[in-house]
Amino acid sequence: MERKQSTPQLFPNRFADAVGPAGDGPARDHCRCVGYSVATRPEVVSFHGDRQDTEAAGWQHLLALIDEAAADGRPVFRPFVELSAAERRQIVTLPPTIAKLTAVTHLVLYGTNLVRLPPEIGAMTSLEKFDPYTSHRLHWYPYELTRCTKLADSRVSTRVLYGNVKFRPPFPRLRPVTVTGEADLGTLDPAEWGADAVRTCSVCDGPVRAELRQVWISRCVGTDVLPLLVNACSAACVAALPEPYPGYVPAPHTGGPKIVQPFDSD
Repeated sequence: MERKQSTPQLFPNRFADAVGPAGDGPARDHCRCVGYSVATRPEVVSFHGDRQDTEAAGWQHLLALIDEAAADGRPVFRPFVELSAAERRQIVTLPPTIAKLTAVTHLVLYGTNLVRLPPEIGAMTSLEKFDPYTSHRLHWYPYELTRCTKLADSRVSTRVLYGNVKFRPPFPRLRPVTVTGEADLGTLDPAEWGADAVRTCSVCDGPVRAELRQVWISRCVGTDVLPLLVNACSAACVAALPEPYPGYVPAPHTGGPKIVQPFDSD
């Protein structure tokens, strides 16, 4: 009996409009910070310490794209599509000027080299869809993202998140309280603090002056449960945080290997 030959199938690239042009070198770096299973998760994790080079061509290009998007009021913002591979690799955070993108309803950050997002993302109050899928170095998000109250749909690579339900990797350890004089909050080491500066409270949006209290809380944002970093100006603001999402650490916490998480096997 003659063997039937299968007809080759062509599958469309669903993400063709979310990625930028290829280049000679890599467009992003890779990490295994949280592992990928119960067997490979580390006992201790820490923030990425990458600092943004604000003189880099990619950063300058991104600033211009944000200005263009703010000026024309576009609803969908896909900045990395317009950057070269080399430029995409230069971007490890977004500029604070994203606060101007109040008309954007859909933010696409597919496959980026980002390691953190700035708190100013909370000013994108029209945001309805948030897509950082396959940005595998984004292990956490700023609590200010919860200010985007219209955000109803998200697509996040949850397996790379701190405390994810699939295999519960740990959270970086935070200082419970830092009082004035113990650190210059305008010049911080992102490897220790998750930011190079903390100026405003994640909860009340007031200035952080007398003390800084950092805690983790897991909340549902869009359609994903995210580990959110809170930079609070007082104990009262920490106490004002909402309940964490069911099935996660049941109270705001400071991370580290001693934090007991609900366990779900891989």
